[in-house]
Amino acid sequence: MPPTTYLTRTASFSAAHRLHSPQLSNEENKQLYGKCNNPNFHGHNYKVEITVKGEIDQDTGMVMNIVDLKECIRLAVMEVLDHKNLDCDVEFFRKRPSTTENLALFIWCNFEYHFQRHPARRTSSAQLYKVKIHETDSNSVEFLGESSEGLESIFMEIGRHQDALENGKYA
Repeated sequence: MPPTTYLTRTASFSAAHRLHSPQLSNEENKQLYGKCNNPNFHGHNYKVEITVKGEIDQDTGMVMNIVDLKECIRLAVMEVLDHKNLDCDVEFFRKRPSTTENLALFIWCNFEYHFQRHPARRTSSAQLYKVKIHETDSNSVEFLGESSEGLESIFMEIGRHQDALENGKYA
């Protein structure tokens, strides 16, 4: 059996958001999120690391072509999140707070959506292993795709949204 290797690609994007839960009152949101609940939003320069794992192909010497990984990150992260207001521009965050934890979950599911449809998925043993997001130099979140309640419904939600985008149902 060939060795398993972990391949990580890093990308940076800038986005604005407001920490605000629709399930809480304005006062509860203010108390919980403090200055991050500012109705005029605030921004971050995020750094995201996408790690895939797989066996090294004996012919190519790679787990996955880095060009293909970069393309999946462009589709799943950069086009959707870079220079966006997460709360206003990303459908996923209209129903839930745009915390870094939820952002990691969104990136995981959106990357999986695009990766499953990319030709590289059929030509390599690579599987998504980890999404790590650095919100600041001091704060980061990792998601490793562990069984999470509701993960399947999030995949379906993202899939429906992507299908609508591809079919021109959103302007």
